[in-house]
Amino acid sequence: MNSPAAPIEFRRSYFGYESYPLNLPRSATRVTAATLSKYKARLDNIAADLCLEDETDVDLPIRDLYGNTTTGKDLQKCNIHTEEKLRLWLDIKVDEEKNLVVLPETVPRCRFIYIWAENSRDQLRLTRKMLCRIFSAYQIMPTYLDFMFVFGAQSDARDLRFSGFRESVELTGSTMHPTMLGGSGRRFQLCYNLKGVSLHKNNDENIQLSAWTIRQAAIYHQFDVVDGNAMWIVTKGRLDLQNRFKSLTGSDARSEDSSYDNATQCFASSLAAHLMYCQWSTEDWREYLRWLEDVVDRESSMAVYGEQGLGTTHTRYKPRDIQGTQYWKDKTSEAAMILEANIAVISALRRFYVRLSTNKDFPLQAQTAQALESFLGSIDEIIGDFEMHVARAKLLKDIIGDRKELILQHLQGQAAQRTEQLNENLEKETIVMRIITIVTMFYLPATFVSTFFSTDIVKYQNSGASGPGSFSNHALIAWLEVTLPLTILTVAGAWVSFKVSERSRKRDKEQTDRILEPIILKSTVKERKMWFRPGILRRRSTPKLPLFSEKISLVS
Repeated sequence: MNSPAAPIEFRRSYFGYESYPLNLPRSATRVTAATLSKYKARLDNIAADLCLEDETDVDLPIRDLYGNTTTGKDLQKCNIHTEEKLRLWLDIKVDEEKNLVVLPETVPRCRFIYIWAENSRDQLRLTRKMLCRIFSAYQIMPTYLDFMFVFGAQSDARDLRFSGFRESVELTGSTMHPTMLGGSGRRFQLCYNLKGVSLHKNNDENIQLSAWTIRQAAIYHQFDVVDGNAMWIVTKGRLDLQNRFKSLTGSDARSEDSSYDNATQCFASSLAAHLMYCQWSTEDWREYLRWLEDVVDRESSMAVYGEQGLGTTHTRYKPRDIQGTQYWKDKTSEAAMILEANIAVISALRRFYVRLSTNKDFPLQAQTAQALESFLGSIDEIIGDFEMHVARAKLLKDIIGDRKELILQHLQGQAAQRTEQLNENLEKETIVMRIITIVTMFYLPATFVSTFFSTDIVKYQNSGASGPGSFSNHALIAWLEVTLPLTILTVAGAWVSFKVSERSRKRDKEQTDRILEPIILKSTVKERKMWFRPGILRRRSTPKLPLFSEKISLVS
């Protein structure tokens, strides 16, 4: 059997594979030229982070499944490490002098290409030229780049909140772009991304130190509805999905999930692969939400159940407790958003196959009805599980929000208690100061007079004379004559100063009340009129008072 020559549009596209997606023929994509230029510019900007610059670390696993209709091996697999080996594996012969491109004589029933990285924040293990060669050979829809751009070298997860589903159905025939899958020219393409969660690091002693990560997978699928040939491209960090596909299509797999003898079996096997990806995205969400619930309960349960009265052991909250609660609320909101995004993507996948089954141009309607019904039932179960997880996450989010408000109230209560305690201490200190002031006020005149009489200014006896001391009645009377009037004068002066200050404060308060009373009364009357107006519900407003910085003019 001679190898078929590729149509001229395919030849032009494949010769210019390095300019992907600008090289795609207009008949192979519904994307406008301007949009293709945007994709090309984005790929140019991100290529250094997305792909490897040389072939040193290239590793591209490929699995080809042929079924029993082709002589030779049912399975061929290879890990591509160079661009030359990729070119040979694709088996597209090129003669640039004759401007000739010859397609493979035999194509696999199902080709699975796994583009991966050590983790989701590392470069993909292929070069840009290899990526463009594959995408040009199979005329991959450029919208798949949207899902690939989230990968590549990065410090933080890029575009974690982005999800989507894209499709392209061409069931009325074509003359060029489906040639790598077969000669019918009738195919459909779809691509989407799903997100799962996995435990990255476990800590049994302190569950807060356990680490969970959100993992993304970008999935592309192409299917020829006449020949039954299928093509998969899966992009993900690590090799777990490749291992799952190997198990799905291995020798121990169910026959209905890994049979490629005819188009009907190929279609059923492609549905099984879709179901496998969807089931992967549902795993561990229950454990992740339970972990969030346990962490939140450990962090904030005392805000609800802890005693707060005097004489009881209770938690003293700090502002960082508010920050911690908000952090877990953000984590829960993120989980709810991702779960809802998975629901939207899987629901779009379901709607696509429902529409396909009713498309009059789909030749496998009758043969695939049973497999499609089983697939849709399994998809509905997955959507139901996701909806339950969403409800659980939203409930946890509300609980965290309520506990955050409760912790804030406890903080305010603690601040009020501290303020009250400070006021009590200040009041005690004020009483002590008043006692000291009163005692000082009584003793200061006597102390002053005693000190004055002890100087050489007033002298009643010779301090240097020897012999027993003597009492001077005249000195005592003189001391009392000076001390008592001075004490009475000091106390009277203090009492007069206190009364004058108190009367001044009282007068200022009365003047302020006299100025504000008409304003408050007028505002209250106006408010009551607005409040009782029939048919209109108005919120009571606070009377506008003069600011403390404004000068209040007194009317005499």
